[in-house]
Amino acid sequence: MTAQATLPAPAGPLARLRDPAWYQEYGVYVAVAAVLAFNALFTEHFMTADNLRTQLVQVAPVVIVALGMALVIGTEGIDLSVGSTMALATALLPLYLGYGLVPALLVALLAGAVVGAVNGTLVSLVGLQPIVATLALFVGGRGLALVLADGQLKQIVNPDLLALGTGSSLGIPTVVLIAAILAAAVALLVRRTTFGRMIVAVGGNRSAAALAGLPVRRVLTGVYVLCGVLAALAGILATARLTASDPSSLGTLMELSAITAVVVGGTPLDGGSVRVLGTVAGALLMQLLRATLVKHDLPDSTAQIAQAAIIVAAVYVARERRSR
Repeated sequence: MTAQATLPAPAGPLARLRDPAWYQEYGVYVAVAAVLAFNALFTEHFMTADNLRTQLVQVAPVVIVALGMALVIGTEGIDLSVGSTMALATALLPLYLGYGLVPALLVALLAGAVVGAVNGTLVSLVGLQPIVATLALFVGGRGLALVLADGQLKQIVNPDLLALGTGSSLGIPTVVLIAAILAAAVALLVRRTTFGRMIVAVGGNRSAAALAGLPVRRVLTGVYVLCGVLAALAGILATARLTASDPSSLGTLMELSAITAVVVGGTPLDGGSVRVLGTVAGALLMQLLRATLVKHDLPDSTAQIAQAAIIVAAVYVARERRSR
């Protein structure tokens, strides 16, 4: 009588709930659904169209910055200069709006590309740690922005620029539409292009990627340039929504918000993966959580503590997944 090989029984629902991989893959979506369900039951006027529209408008710049941050973290990097890049973009806008909207936008976006190129060069060619390389422009970028703006807040009156922050198309706010298009574009970049596959390969094992002949230095520089451009675009949109250029405060702590969205969204800090939809959901979760606490008259410090707890939980789940 021959022995038959016993196949492992399929994992049941309870087994999946004990698997850290399940939480890293789907936990952020469950959390977003839970927050929405809580508000539907216990928060008055939260689930109205006007309030949800407001939440999406407020989170759109964070989503845009987080998309660039996700690409950088996918290569096992980090970019602490995104907030300063936003400040630099908003400082440049009033200086060039006199030449027209398009030149002003191009200059601001070019500034973001230059910041990203400097960061990428320091990381890929000089060999500095990403946290050290980007810390320099975290400090110096905002200082340069304040010099360009003479340390003053400047009102924006250009109607075409303001339309980017307050306009809508088919009932969808322009900033939300831009964020959605960029999320789709980044997802396409990661999943369907050679450059996207190289990002994942470099983040997974940089030495192996180099031995395989991949242009590691160009990939690293490229992701930092993309991150800088997206941060500058977020600065432009935030300026348009606020109707003022204020480099002293615009983008403050944005780097932490972006990193939080990426980590909570399931992208591991040690690279090798980029979860675009998870990043968007992570940014939305943080925004909804903050708005929920505000609606219930809790101080912003409580929201910060809650966010810290979520970050710790997300990192813990990722670590447990790697250890298995």
